[in-house]
Amino acid sequence: MDEPVTVHDVARRLPTIADLRDLCRSLAMLDAILSPDWESRYYSFNAAWAEGEEMASMRNGSGDEYSIVFSAAGAYVRGFDHESPMSPYGNDGEPWPGVIDDVPGVFKPFVEEAAFTDEDGVPVATACMWREATDDQWHHGTIDFPPDRADPDGAASLFELLVNRSPEAFQRFAEDYYEVSVDLGAVSDVYALRPLGQELVSSLNAQVDLADLAQDISEIGYPQHR
Repeated sequence: MDEPVTVHDVARRLPTIADLRDLCRSLAMLDAILSPDWESRYYSFNAAWAEGEEMASMRNGSGDEYSIVFSAAGAYVRGFDHESPMSPYGNDGEPWPGVIDDVPGVFKPFVEEAAFTDEDGVPVATACMWREATDDQWHHGTIDFPPDRADPDGAASLFELLVNRSPEAFQRFAEDYYEVSVDLGAVSDVYALRPLGQELVSSLNAQVDLADLAQDISEIGYPQHR
């Protein structure tokens, strides 16, 4: 059996906060073009989530999700794999030891944020990472992972496109998820945060007009033509 991949491995491979933010905006913009129906989207980004805070999110429609809050303090990452043995719901309603215990005080409000907890106030998380603005690396808790699981905390699957940051990786994901052909050159352009034009939009989804994306572009904070 291969060595398990955990949040420890993901933390070593995540890019800087600025590069992660750019990647998350690109993922959200691509999904907005490929899926005009917001409810069906996998990735999203809200550049005005709260005062001075932006949030990137993923939800796969099957109960797995992540949230990344970008703020002046840095970035806080929460992931939840509903089938993970580290879920609070298989651990007497408590977060798995170590997952959130070491989160710095500056990020504690995000641990307790209502959007990231259940109705009982329990943090809905199987994986957690953070990086303060002055840090030179990502951090995580000290965790004793369940044995004999390839992806015990769900980090490998949850954060796959944040670790493999190639346009080809998104192309593979999107062609599988949306069951359409996805133009690699267009993906590369959006990954580079090039301003959208109708030709670029149409190469990804011929049914979408650039004008239809105005609200999404604004919400994501995606660069626009001057």
